Amino acid sequence: MTERSATHATFSLERIYDAAPARVFAAWSTQEGKARWFGGGEGWTLIERDFDFRIGGSEHLSGAWRNGKVSRFDSRYYDIVPNERIVYAYDMHQGETRISVSLATVEFKPAGAGTRLIVTEQGVFLDGYDDAGSRERGTSGLLDRLEAALKQ
Repeated sequence: MTERSATHATFSLERIYDAAPARVFAAWSTQEGKARWFGGGEGWTLIERDFDFRIGGSEHLSGAWRNGKVSRFDSRYYDIVPNERIVYAYDMHQGETRISVSLATVEFKPAGAGTRLIVTEQGVFLDGYDDAGSRERGTSGLLDRLEAALKQ
């Protein structure tokens, strides 16, 4: 049996994008925009994506890695201020095992002609399956992919 544990951590990441806040917000708030950058990346195959962007709406994303492991992201949106802020809670699973539960806040701030994006996450990492360092690195990689998607 796995030893039970709960480790809490908070991290915040900032990026400056050469795109207006409305365009960056659209990359988070539309199914087409988010599908261009939000996923497992290389070595990951999409299984399912559901996207209902509204307060009370949910987002579900699952995919399989080359090694056969399946990951799943399930979220619910709690606060949306168009072009300014998104607040959502989500849990991550590996197979049927819940590995974390997090509250995320995404802020879109004008920065000249571009956008300063601030992502703050407060998470609880469960039973040693995940940790804040790996989640922060994963989120940072997603923000890099967002930057590439905005340049297309």
